[in-house]
Amino acid sequence: MRKIKLIHSPIEYARNKYLKTITYSFLIILYLPIINLIFFSFNDSKRNIVWRGFTTKYYEKMFDNQILFDAFSNSLTIAFISTVISTILGLNTAICLWKFNFYLKKYYDLALIFPIVIPEICLGVSMLVFFNFISWPNFQIWPLSLSSIIIAHVSFIFPFVAIIIRSRLSILNNEILESGTDLGATNFQIIKFIIIPFLKPAIIASFLFAFTLSLDDFVVTFFTSGPNSVTLPVKIYSMVRFGITPEINAVSTLLLLIIIISTYFVIKFLTKKNRVLIK
Repeated sequence: MRKIKLIHSPIEYARNKYLKTITYSFLIILYLPIINLIFFSFNDSKRNIVWRGFTTKYYEKMFDNQILFDAFSNSLTIAFISTVISTILGLNTAICLWKFNFYLKKYYDLALIFPIVIPEICLGVSMLVFFNFISWPNFQIWPLSLSSIIIAHVSFIFPFVAIIIRSRLSILNNEILESGTDLGATNFQIIKFIIIPFLKPAIIASFLFAFTLSLDDFVVTFFTSGPNSVTLPVKIYSMVRFGITPEINAVSTLLLLIIIISTYFVIKFLTKKNRVLIK
């Protein structure tokens, strides 16, 4: 009878040729389009189909394109403001749902999940109808012209933040809080010196996740944006309709670079904090 070899340790998993093939295939499928996008941003061809030579002129055109720069500035502004608001709302929501029991709490938990599971197309249309119903003013002054998009982004981003932070709170030992109370700490001191430091990794992770969601959102932004509040995804969509050029690749590469750098510093910060805690 043939014996079946069992895999017991992670090292043996790493040596398995079938798992290695699946892993490499997955990585190629996942990252090859991104590498291709970055590579063709230096292509000396307007149609960007065949490689015609190396050039950086499309990066120069990108920085000289005022409309594109304004759209990029709008995206960064919307992402930052909506992320800050969403993080504050999500943090308070997570603490309230974790700490207090109140009437209809389970239905509030269910309502918190709705913006996550509802399709973005439905959310975008509902936001459009809502702003038209309340006659939301069309501001001409920046950044008030971005207010409708910021409100729409906050409405579907802050539940993600609340869920991430609440999952971190679920592993907090209540005995630590009781010890702080026994030592004479007030509720504010417990939140400041125990809960917030404990939640810092989750807050940073949810902040970065919310920033990414807002920065690359297209569907909700498309329905809530106006002529004075065009964002980068909406602008790229309007440019793609006339053909993909290296200028679009250059903008996308710059966007990727910002996200990669932000992620690097966040991971470095969290790793440094973990080392300090271990010591």
